[in-house]
Amino acid sequence: MTRTTHRRRLMLATGTALAGVLFLSACSTDTDDSDKSSSSSQNKSSSANDDPGDKIVIGFSGPAADHGWLAAINSSAIEEAKSYSDVELKSAEGTNDASQQISQVETFINDKVDAIVLLPTDGAALTDVATKAMEAGIPVVNVDREFSTPFAARTTVLGDNYGMGVSAGTYACKVIEDKGLGGDAVVAEIAGIDALPLTQDRSKGFKDALKACDQDVDNRVAAEFTVESGEESASNLLQSAPKIDVIWNHDDDQGVGVKAAFDNANRDEFTFIGGAGSCNAMQWIKDGEMGATVIYPPTQAADGIKMARLIAQDKSMSDLVQVAVPKRIVLDAPVVTKENVEEYKDLCFDS
Repeated sequence: MTRTTHRRRLMLATGTALAGVLFLSACSTDTDDSDKSSSSSQNKSSSANDDPGDKIVIGFSGPAADHGWLAAINSSAIEEAKSYSDVELKSAEGTNDASQQISQVETFINDKVDAIVLLPTDGAALTDVATKAMEAGIPVVNVDREFSTPFAARTTVLGDNYGMGVSAGTYACKVIEDKGLGGDAVVAEIAGIDALPLTQDRSKGFKDALKACDQDVDNRVAAEFTVESGEESASNLLQSAPKIDVIWNHDDDQGVGVKAAFDNANRDEFTFIGGAGSCNAMQWIKDGEMGATVIYPPTQAADGIKMARLIAQDKSMSDLVQVAVPKRIVLDAPVVTKENVEEYKDLCFDS
């Protein structure tokens, strides 16, 4: 099964429950010409969206692929665009320089592209130029890092950072309950960059979910989403905590260093939970060296390409009765374990 096919299967699965509603609606639609607007909307919402439509040009700009997740973000967007014969993708070079990315978007505006998919290196810094594109009549799909105003994007596609924390905390509670640890359990957390709202959201979700089993985070350190910082932070954590029952590491890229620290210290008494869904994590789960990882979809920009295509071609999401693409899409944060790793392995990314 290809990554694209699997991704489409996951997207379509959420709409299965709507199928009966859509079928009944189609059967009961009044086809009288006096209600043309209603009929047109019905046809639009139930169209075969993957069939070729009007030729469109989409501009895509994302950050530099300086770690595995961002590399997957960029490559999946390019792969998705290639799957459509009616899409021409203008992909800018990845950058962590907000000024350079602003210049890239201005080029897209001058080229009069039909839509822009933008994962900003800094949401606040790119807000003005994204608003400029919208005012020029070019719909912008904002991915992952939000702009400062809703007027800067037609649609926003996000991973669920708070939901990641909730998923990790819920799984931690299950582990604690299954092992009968009760109030004696020691829970540790290895966060990403603490100054980032996404890290704060993940930590809050984890803390909130742990309340369900009357647990707190006993030991916490922060890293920087890199292998080196992950190893250093994990080493410090292990030195300060002689006993740990569950550890959640926010990011599977930094998890390579975290795992190295575990191995170097010969510590494996705890259940190790990861975050994001790297191929390393998937393999560790299969090998019994990791309990679970929580998906932070590396397909967000690919989903952004799909949304941009629908918007530029005046289509809707065919699994929804709504006749327009939603304003905001928050993707799920499922837990991957040994029981379901085969279902998710095609979506993993290389660290």
